[in-house]
Amino acid sequence: QVQLVESGGGLVQAGGSLRLSCAASGSIFRINAMGWYRQAPGKQRESVAVITNGGSTYYADSVKGRFTMSRDNAKNTVSLQMNSLKPEDTAVYYCNIDLFTSNFRRDDYWGQGTQVTVSS
Repeated sequence: QVQLVESGGGLVQAGGSLRLSCAASGSIFRINAMGWYRQAPGKQRESVAVITNGGSTYYADSVKGRFTMSRDNAKNTVSLQMNSLKPEDTAVYYCNIDLFTSNFRRDDYWGQGTQVTVSS
């Protein structure tokens, strides 16, 4: 079993910052790519940022220059630093981790989601 626990969401004014974290635990052999996704009310879930196991990062155009993703392979954690937040960033944010379990099965897991609300 693998568990993902997210933290760090909240309410912030436009222009403010938040940092999201996601920690994976359980029967993990190796973590591959890690990603952050978000879903706003009435909209489909969209990719925000992805980081490969080599450390390469990819960002949605809407967050480039404002969001920074990082990972700590030793702790099986991934973070998303969000600066210059805008009201349109308001959404539930989910982490997603692609990994090999300890019995070498490849699968991906989702966090429980954390609410980010940016007021104007």
